Amino acid sequence: MVETENGKILVIGMGNVLMQDEGVGVRAVEELQQRYRIPEGVEVIDGGTTGMELFEPMRGAKSLIIADAVNTGAPVGTLVRIANEEIPAFFQTKLSNHQLGVSDLLALLALKGETPQQVTIVGMVPHSLENQLGLTPEAAEGLEGMVQMLVDELASLGVELEARTEKLPGHWKREAEYEAAAGLTG
Repeated sequence: MVETENGKILVIGMGNVLMQDEGVGVRAVEELQQRYRIPEGVEVIDGGTTGMELFEPMRGAKSLIIADAVNTGAPVGTLVRIANEEIPAFFQTKLSNHQLGVSDLLALLALKGETPQQVTIVGMVPHSLENQLGLTPEAAEGLEGMVQMLVDELASLGVELEARTEKLPGHWKREAEYEAAAGLTG
């Protein structure tokens, strides 16, 4: 990862794509990569349901953006931005299936003096967590807003993304479409 003017920027999509809207974070970063050219200095990772494996990529990041499904108590489909000083409060209540791993990683980074200067969580309150590949129609509709939040967050860090002239196909979206075409969805 090459440093930008403001330092390294890491964007991680968290979630289990096999549990419908629980995978919205992974799908959001996938869409980001498919729609925009990601410049040097910005690394985008499909973090899936991993935990400590993300420690090395997170080391030295000046800015960290995490996309994930979050259970805030707000109505389903609500888009949420949690940043910096709000993060400790976020971790006091279980809002995401991955926050324990993420909070442990942030604690370890703090212990080593490598805490990112900027930490932001961009999330969506999930509609359904059924064992099924692919987002619900409601979450798929809200995905556009979540991707725009990621674009805006990167812009606030001085990163202007260039839209691709031809959108690349996304792996997880394609897999969900195959499953639906085969009649494997409920």
